[in-house]
Formats: sequence, structure tokens, C-alpha cells
Amino acid sequence: MSSIALEKVVKRYGAFEIVHGIDLAIDKGEFVVLLGPSGCGKTTTLRMVAGLEDVSDGKLSIGGRVVNDVAPKDRGVAMVFQNYALYPHMTVRQNMEFALRPLKLAPGEVDRRVRETAAILGLDALLARKPSALSGGQRQRVAMGRAMVRTPEVFLFDEPLSNLDAKLRTQVRWEIGKLHKRLGTTILYVTHDQVEAMTLADKIVIMRDGHVEQVGSPEDVYTRPANTFVATFIGSPAMNLVPARLMGGKLQAEAFTLPLPDRFAGRTAEGQAVLIGTRPSDVTLTAADNPGALRATVEVTEYLGDDALLDLRVGLHEMIAQVPAANRPGNDASVHVTFNAAGLHLFDAATGGTLLS
Repeated sequence: MSSIALEKVVKRYGAFEIVHGIDLAIDKGEFVVLLGPSGCGKTTTLRMVAGLEDVSDGKLSIGGRVVNDVAPKDRGVAMVFQNYALYPHMTVRQNMEFALRPLKLAPGEVDRRVRETAAILGLDALLARKPSALSGGQRQRVAMGRAMVRTPEVFLFDEPLSNLDAKLRTQVRWEIGKLHKRLGTTILYVTHDQVEAMTLADKIVIMRDGHVEQVGSPEDVYTRPANTFVATFIGSPAMNLVPARLMGGKLQAEAFTLPLPDRFAGRTAEGQAVLIGTRPSDVTLTAADNPGALRATVEVTEYLGDDALLDLRVGLHEMIAQVPAANRPGNDASVHVTFNAAGLHLFDAATGGTLLS
């Protein structure tokens, strides 16, 4: 397994710059997810690592070796594509064997690698089938197997689950996680799905418009978002953001006033415009006579089984609360809520950056 390092890496198409000088270090054996919305540059970054796109500026290293001008086949990487990219006229065995042709291995070694990889992925009984006779999840496992037989130093995954239904996505996600645990290979994985990122990654790289917004563990990016983009991109439902201003040591919003938590003391200035951030799970239904209770109107209730989501109107502010389904009120109900002070976030309204760095 190999480390990966990107130093001030830029990608341009003519005069149009897609990736803007990103820095990223991936340790040996680490599972790193590039996460972001469509068009943020994550797949372009992955393709530069694979050698399928040239690096316009900066330095890209794999295993300590600069690979800017190294051919894809010589980088020690294997890529699993979104659309599987299997040869339809070949059997599963032949698809996996084809990946080994450039290595010019003895027939016995080819057979051993195919059989061992098929056993790991549960493909033993499918080796004689063609892709048209396989389910989507089976095809994705074949695509993974074709990459694995080469015993690469680095696995690259480009949105590998996006063509699968919800149940298969969960199943194949578990298989990818178990595969990494078993092999310990360095993995760079691209997705726009935060559930995949949060459940698979050792480290998440959140991208927007060709820039890296934050790098950290799943817990880091969820509990300590660097800015409002990360705060609202990570978490489902998204974090609530309410405009407010610091007045007399309190947070004054349009419909309510909150005491400033001690941890923000000295990090805000009197009169500063801020955004109060609170996760839906930190918005709690309460009795009207409880201290700090805020009156709200339930506009829509969404039943999710164990939980329910409440679309609330608090003054002029719209907020989402996540509550136990058994306690859910009906639409148009008048309720009272409180915010968990320990879960409050504050962001600078002008820059969007966190005030608790």
C-alpha cells in the first residue's frame, strides 16, 4: 500500500480552472472520501490521481514518487468506475483475467488470483456468467474484483454505488468496508452521498467549487464544521441556521433571544452579525412554562418510523426538529421548543466561517 500526496494541484481546461491548488495528504492504508456536490472537482481530482487527467500545475505523488508524468498503468493504482465498465462479451472470469494481461503472469498465477479474489467477493459461482446475467450489485463486485486481482497499492472508487438501489447500496457499502478492513489497502473514494462518506471514511475531504473546505474524521466534520457550507452539507436533515446579532452578551434573533454560551466568549464582538446553527436533533419539544421555551407552529410533519421531522415556524424563521415519532404533533399544531445549548454553533454571517476554531 502507498501514501498519496497532492501539493498545490491545479487542473485547467484551457483558461477555465476546475481544481484550484489543493493540498491533501493520504496515509498508507487510509480510507479517504472526497465528498461534495456535483461539479465540485472531486472526480477530476480522482482522475488526476489515476492518471486519466493531466495535472496542470502542482505535484502529485504516490508512495513518495512524483507521478505527474507517469502512465496510469505504471502508477500502482486500480480504479472502480461508476458504470462498472465490464466487457459484455466476456465472462466474469475473463473480465478479471483481462485486468492481469499487462502483468504477463503465468497461467497458474492468473488462475490463483482470480479464484482467491472471487472467494473474497462471493463470486465463485458466477465466474462463468456474462455481465448481462448479473444483478447490479454483482456487477459492481465484479468491477471491484477486476481491480483487486492486480493487487494495487491504491484503490480508486468513482461513485461506485450511485447506480444501485437503496438496499444494494447498503449491502455493497458494507462489502467495501469489509474489503478495506481485510486488505488494508489505501483507498480514495469519490461520492456525493454523505452516508457513504460518514460510514466508510477514516478521513473526509469536503470540496466545493474546486477548493477543499475541510478535512477531518467523520466526527470532526459533523461536530466541528469549519463553515456554514460544511455545516449544512453534512447531516441529514441539514443544520438549521438562524440570523442573529450579539447584543449585550446575548444572541438576539428576530423571534427569540439566547444567552451566549461561555465557549464563545471573547470570540464575538458586540453588534456582530452571526448565524446560530443547531442540528435538528438538538431542537426539543418542551412545556410552555419551561425556561427558554420558544413558541413554534408545526407546518409539516414527516413520519420516519422511530423518528419524525417537524418543519417548524418560529417567528419568521423556518427550522427542522427531529423528535421521537411517538411524540410528534400534527400539522398546524402550536408547540414550544428549546435548543440544546451544548450543540449550538456560531458562524460569522459575513464569511460563513465558524467562530469556534
